[in-house]
Amino acid sequence: MAHVRKTTHSRKTAAHRKTSARRNTAREGTKRAAPKRWSQRVTRESDALDLKRGVFTLTSPKRIAASLKRSAEHSARRKTGAYRSALSMLTFYINRAGKTLPKTQRERLEKAKVELKRAFGKE
Repeated sequence: MAHVRKTTHSRKTAAHRKTSARRNTAREGTKRAAPKRWSQRVTRESDALDLKRGVFTLTSPKRIAASLKRSAEHSARRKTGAYRSALSMLTFYINRAGKTLPKTQRERLEKAKVELKRAFGKE
């Protein structure tokens, strides 16, 4: 009888190990490393716009709007209208910067939205 108990116990342990191993493997398959800078990837790879480098750091809201308009009208990557694409990219930048965006630059970019509307005749 002592031998039977030992066998039963070892079977349970072996079965438990197999189940546990399967569970761990299944979990590992679903884990994915999150991209560190998904917003950078979106800006680079999305079908939004081909932007001029440094467009959001320009000092004049009119120049920012003009650059976005020019990029939107000449971009082959956008899927919607030029105005919508330009405004979406500007809003995306403002939202992703969040609290780290200096107040003066945020105000400048908000004014650029108004200028963009004016540039496209959407007033």
